[in-house]
Amino acid sequence: QTTSSALKGAIQLGITHTVGSLSTKPERDVLMQDFYVVESIFFPSEGSNLTPAHHYNDFRFKTYAPVAFRYFRELFGIRPDDYLYSLCNEPLIELSNSGASGSLFYVSSDDEFIIKTVQHKEAEFLQKLLPGYYMNLNQNPRTLLPKFYGLYCVQAGGKNIRIVVMNNLLPRSVKMHLKYDLKGSTCKRRASQKEREKVFPTYKDLDFMQDIPDGLFLDSDMYNALCKTLQRDCLVLQSFKIMDYSLLVAIHNIDQAQREHAMADGTSQADTRRPAAQKALYSTAMESIQGEARRGGTIETDDQMGGIPARNAKGERLLLYIGIIDVLQSYRFVKKLEHSWKALVHDGDTVSVHKPSFYAERFQRFMCNTAFKKIPLKPSPSKKSRSGAAVPRRS
Repeated sequence: QTTSSALKGAIQLGITHTVGSLSTKPERDVLMQDFYVVESIFFPSEGSNLTPAHHYNDFRFKTYAPVAFRYFRELFGIRPDDYLYSLCNEPLIELSNSGASGSLFYVSSDDEFIIKTVQHKEAEFLQKLLPGYYMNLNQNPRTLLPKFYGLYCVQAGGKNIRIVVMNNLLPRSVKMHLKYDLKGSTCKRRASQKEREKVFPTYKDLDFMQDIPDGLFLDSDMYNALCKTLQRDCLVLQSFKIMDYSLLVAIHNIDQAQREHAMADGTSQADTRRPAAQKALYSTAMESIQGEARRGGTIETDDQMGGIPARNAKGERLLLYIGIIDVLQSYRFVKKLEHSWKALVHDGDTVSVHKPSFYAERFQRFMCNTAFKKIPLKPSPSKKSRSGAAVPRRS
């Protein structure tokens, strides 16, 4: 029950200290034991020779696997001073929609980072994932999996509040017209009445199939890149026996936004300035799936603000913001299922291996067949030429 401002203050003091003390440690390769290190520092309100005085209650700040997370941040091109500046220079902004998990969410004022409170079990699970996460990122920094930049714990008044710092999937500067949480399952996957009453509801699979029955159309390179990335990410999740994750898909409709602007008729002139795109490497949806954008390729055009260009069945231009979410939740679900299966099946192990693969397969099938589709190519001109019509030149 610590007040939000005290929690935000403690987070900023703690991160400032831990990133600062890390900078004095020489760069080196990440070793296996680095994943299990927990550093702890006490912040008395009157200050100490290591910590500044502050006007909150005394608290203790723990940093998990500091050297490993430093490596992850570096991999994503986040310099220590940028990380500090983003998180600690301006007050953190609390997001009102706490999601089903009951977590608190804060976003840094420059929109780069999300800070989310996680349960003890989730933090523990993330720690277990770290060696595998490290291996995966080394092979493939382009991923739609959450990008974890730090795991911390604030201890105050007998409470432990664990927080994880991640990439922000939905920049606040871009208006999202629709948002879906997709699992590829249709069983009871409809947004509740309570959810629908929100200003910005998160719809689910059945809603998607009803609202966008034809799916979202991507050009073929983009479609292939997206499906390949999803396939690789699902394989990683499956190897950790993780299930119950979702693909968050937020849609900005460019044509609708222009109509809204026209209706407001010049009253919102200030809004026409383009918001700055996110700085962290691979942090936007576009960069997560594409190999070319960073290497001076021509794909990332300036007006996409990190979104993936797409169209709907009406032909309206869209920008998609996507990422895989809820990868830390699944252990509860998996454990629950494991217990019930093991009672039924003697060979419990085979069960837990098969099910995540079933989940991953269904997830991919839904995303790459139902949710996302290739823009259909024009009929080939060769057939017309037989009937004597002129063959149009392909541009």
